[in-house]
Amino acid sequence: MPFNQKLIAITSLWLAGAGLRLTVLAIPPVITLIKDDLHLSATEVGILTGLPVSLFALAAVVGSLLAARAGASRALLIGLLVTAAASLVRSASGEVRLLYSATIMMSLGVAIMQPTLPLLVRTWLPDHIAFGTAVYSNGLLIGEILPVAVTPFLLPFVGTSWRISIVVWSVPVLMIAAWILLTAPKDAPQITQRQRWWPNWRIGLVWQLGLIFGCITSMYFTVNGFLPIYLHSIGQDDVIESALLALNLGQLPASILLLFVASRLVMRAWPYFCCALGAFASIIFLVFGTGILTTLASAVLGFCCGAILILVLALPPLLCPPQDVASTSAAVFTLSYGCAVIVPVASGVVWDWTGSPASAFLPVGTCALLLLAHGRNLHFSPSTAKSTPEEPAI
Repeated sequence: MPFNQKLIAITSLWLAGAGLRLTVLAIPPVITLIKDDLHLSATEVGILTGLPVSLFALAAVVGSLLAARAGASRALLIGLLVTAAASLVRSASGEVRLLYSATIMMSLGVAIMQPTLPLLVRTWLPDHIAFGTAVYSNGLLIGEILPVAVTPFLLPFVGTSWRISIVVWSVPVLMIAAWILLTAPKDAPQITQRQRWWPNWRIGLVWQLGLIFGCITSMYFTVNGFLPIYLHSIGQDDVIESALLALNLGQLPASILLLFVASRLVMRAWPYFCCALGAFASIIFLVFGTGILTTLASAVLGFCCGAILILVLALPPLLCPPQDVASTSAAVFTLSYGCAVIVPVASGVVWDWTGSPASAFLPVGTCALLLLAHGRNLHFSPSTAKSTPEEPAI
């Protein structure tokens, strides 16, 4: 691939990664405004937080199917357009049912995009898979950081309106869709024509990666959703902005570091174990720490989740045959986000049931312990990802 085309591919991957999260992470900075405006309970906040990851699970195979039928680039474009349109509808929600419905549609768009990106990395940058994964993961993390970092400064200019804030974060997704339409490289026919859309649920790699990814996504989304209202409930409102920013900004150093060393770490067990240990320690300090300790713990948790995220996302295109990359990725997303949807709701239920804000972090700590236990015995082998002839193919 000529250098200019490679540069366009890298830019497209980065922008697509950002498009995965801009509208999703527009909610945590304004969650207290939404809670007060629509009179949400803690359980309803948990449902709102868990809806995106539930659709990421339920609709992941839809993305694999679209990638197989229409090509990964077109599937990515469709996902971006659905995400932006539904996010705009979400901003107009006057009651909780419409907010939930629009969130479901927005999350469907994101779910369509996610399995396409590992396939596009394999297609556009076949000799630099770990690097390509780190590129779009870096974009994803920037897409998480920007709404959290900028929204507090944006709100005074939009009359402290959570609705206008959501509109603002929908516009860049439309712009990314335009870029993909006009400039993104074409799919590789030799890969697209042979794509399998239905995952092989019998391979161990799917379940292994699903558990790892499920633990980190559960921790990340639950803490993003509950940390603001937890700090508010214990009278630490002055820490909310810095802690949320640290949680999301903490992922950035991990993504930058892995741009250079991901290929050396991705197949080893010790990075997963060390990050799991760091995540567990940070959750303890989130609950028992105050002030700067809370902010530092948030940063450590963000770093650990971000590092494991990139390493896990690189594995399907590295370990799977080309025709199975999208379907295997979809299976991993289905399992991992299926786990992740349970944890925010469980945190809300535990809080409501016990009346203790700190109890909301019990399910999160359990995820860290599971990841810690599993991380000691990881083993990745390409032989575990072989296809079976019974799988539906396109």
